[in-house]
Amino acid sequence: MPTQNSIYYYASKGGSATKPPVVLIHGAGGDHSHFPHTVRRLPGYRIFALDLPAHGKSGGLGQQNISAYTWQVLDWMLDLGIPHAVFVGHSMGGAIAQTLALDHTEHVLGLGLFGTGARLRVGPELLDKLSRENTFEAAVDLINSGYFSGELGLTIPVNVRGKLAKTRPPVVHGDYLACNEFDRMEEIKNIKVPTLVVCGENDPMTPPKYSQYLAETIPNAKLELIPKSAHLAMLEQPDLVAKVLENFLDSIPY
Repeated sequence: MPTQNSIYYYASKGGSATKPPVVLIHGAGGDHSHFPHTVRRLPGYRIFALDLPAHGKSGGLGQQNISAYTWQVLDWMLDLGIPHAVFVGHSMGGAIAQTLALDHTEHVLGLGLFGTGARLRVGPELLDKLSRENTFEAAVDLINSGYFSGELGLTIPVNVRGKLAKTRPPVVHGDYLACNEFDRMEEIKNIKVPTLVVCGENDPMTPPKYSQYLAETIPNAKLELIPKSAHLAMLEQPDLVAKVLENFLDSIPY
């Protein structure tokens, strides 16, 4: 993968300049691989999937608030020569995408909000476990248990847990602190760009009611509930999620 501003990213090949560029933003403690190949390689689209600073193969520092991550993504994008894009964010990445749409509207062509909410409260017990070296592994197990519906084999959940466990504990803790303070409940009604809201029907971390609020409050937003999936619906139902996203992207004027 290439790098820009110490940020590693995946870039699909062969995308058309007649279609909007798409930036995929992963969630807390994750990396670009939370979006499967079927999503990262949608035919005809220029898709960029980054590792946020201090995540995956990226350098730099993790943050403890969404605004700071938003500026890092925006600086990376502009330095790469992408003036505007459709932003697809999962969980914490969805908070970053909402912040871009509210605070940097001129750079946003559309939003895909996956497994996220307008407010992302985190339980104090989980925050405490993440902050302590002797309980960090237990916190990782707790997080991973909410990622999947249990209808998959073991390979994907084990791999995802392994990557989360390898992310430096202060970075993961900072991510969840950033989520915990995020609240744009009263502002998302001001989002004016086309918006797709996607949620696993069995998601215990950001339950469907979070997505329903987004879809009901953001003007002309569309909600898609993904069956037999939890928080990482795009890994449990990659073909379905890719098709839903492709149909949405095809509807955005460019």
